[in-house]
Amino acid sequence: MSYYARMPRVVALYRYPVKGFTPEACETLTALPEGRIAGDRALGFRFADSPAPDAAWSRKHEFVALVNTPGLARLQLHYDHDARRLRIGLEGGTLVEAGLDAEGRRRLAGALADFVLKLAENPLAGQPGRVPLRLVGDGATPRYQDSEAGQITLHGRETLAAVAAAAGDAALSEARFRSNIAIEGARAWEEHDWFGRRIRIGKVEFDVVRHKTRCLATHANPRTGVRDVPLMKTLVTAFSQKEPTFAVGMVTNGAGGEIRVGDEVTVV
Repeated sequence: MSYYARMPRVVALYRYPVKGFTPEACETLTALPEGRIAGDRALGFRFADSPAPDAAWSRKHEFVALVNTPGLARLQLHYDHDARRLRIGLEGGTLVEAGLDAEGRRRLAGALADFVLKLAENPLAGQPGRVPLRLVGDGATPRYQDSEAGQITLHGRETLAAVAAAAGDAALSEARFRSNIAIEGARAWEEHDWFGRRIRIGKVEFDVVRHKTRCLATHANPRTGVRDVPLMKTLVTAFSQKEPTFAVGMVTNGAGGEIRVGDEVTVV
């Protein structure tokens, strides 16, 4: 009798044009030789009093992001990568839309600050030095990942299902974890066993360089912005972790290239 072992495959791809905002679901992504996804985290709304306001990278706590502003999940983002034009929607309407010239950046940052200041939980109230917000980034170069080294993130949906069961939320959304790549066909937590190893997705090879430590951003419901599931505690207690971890960070090994939904994932 023949035996068929199911090969893990890519089932979803995401990139996040603006740090901390909603993702773009993509059929293909380009993994760059530097170990980032093209167009991913190419913009961010940085506090005025950031210690390094013009730096190419800053820590997430220097930006308006889900970790400090869960209500951002209520906004819908559309970014035209060719025209370099950003639209932020709210409840079916348009909160603000503008290009990335100086005036457009001021309009976008001002409208976002007004929205954030109305939220019960926000990082601007009582912090006058943090405004005006600054929309930073050229809109094309990926640079505002959580790690200064960049890294592309991947998780397995079997792992997601295990976490959902432990959290008592069968509908737990993978959007909480903001990965670039979601796969199916691996065992729960199998991707964590790939740390220190090399994998191939389609024709692109990656080195798996870290386990992804999670933050309060995962607690925010990706539709309502309400902190409703304490996932950091769930990860530590239910899975005997020293730190709450979910997903892995990877860098490209070689020239990079395109990855697609449906690509097989193999350990090299």
